[in-house]
Amino acid sequence: MPVHYTELGLVNTKELFQKANEGKYAIPGFNFNNMEQLQAIIMACVECNSPVILQISKGARQYANQTLLRYMVPGAVQMAREMGSNIPIVLNLDHGDSFELCKSCIDNGFSNVMIDGSHLPYEENVALTRKVVEYAHDHGVTVEGELGVLAGIEEHVVAERSHYTRPEEVEDFVARTGVDSLAISIGTSHGAYKFKLKPGEPFPELRFDILEEVQRRLPGFPIVLHGASSVLQEYVDIINRYGGKLENTAGVPEDQIRRAIQLGVRKVNIDSDGRLVFTAMVRKYLAEHPEEFDPRKYLGPAREELKKMYVEKCKLLGSAGKA
Repeated sequence: MPVHYTELGLVNTKELFQKANEGKYAIPGFNFNNMEQLQAIIMACVECNSPVILQISKGARQYANQTLLRYMVPGAVQMAREMGSNIPIVLNLDHGDSFELCKSCIDNGFSNVMIDGSHLPYEENVALTRKVVEYAHDHGVTVEGELGVLAGIEEHVVAERSHYTRPEEVEDFVARTGVDSLAISIGTSHGAYKFKLKPGEPFPELRFDILEEVQRRLPGFPIVLHGASSVLQEYVDIINRYGGKLENTAGVPEDQIRRAIQLGVRKVNIDSDGRLVFTAMVRKYLAEHPEEFDPRKYLGPAREELKKMYVEKCKLLGSAGKA
């Protein structure tokens, strides 16, 4: 039986982005794959009173089971309410790759879907995105589209190199598709290896000129930044100290995230940082407590550290205190 997102206590992105535009901050898009990650997100956003976009990728939906996820999310909403908070919560499909997947998510209570046709020829991207928008809007669900391709690897999203968004296409794309927000490519990338840097080499600057031109052409339109994890080195170091092997990792410096928000980015996606924090804390606990085998003992500290990191991200994006 189809379920509408309002029955689950969720909201879509429309009002959230309007408020973010007025306040010049960004909404965090936090990906999750399991219960502990979801708990950490809710606890963090309640603690700092931030709106949040919960994100589920195609791979996460397959991993956790779509029916289980459908019931986990209203549980998370109720958890926030029992903590005395009424923070707005969006459930978003991250990088949907087909109309059928987007439709299934809408029918299962998602309040926003992202249709990523960026790998397709332009006209095919427009047609696919428009088809998703028409079905979504009939159900009050908002839609994120994408122009430009991000490099890197994140689950089923794989690209060898970036293809920057062409600003001259954005007005036509938004007008013809009716999307509610737009992900663009300005130099961020998926995964923990965002830049191929030599030791001591500075981080390359994002293409703020593209972002500025997009804003000139679409003033006030919600722009989304994917692949925006900072790849926090303290957690990379912990992973490597306790048996991991992550070499030459690099993410997006926080000052560049702040500048992107000043220039109109209203949603920032963060996935890899959550994975790094979680893995670091699990590795550390098991190395220091080799006699333990109770998952609660090593997942609990990981969840707590994850919560702290999400609180800092909300402060970075300016969404803390804006629920």
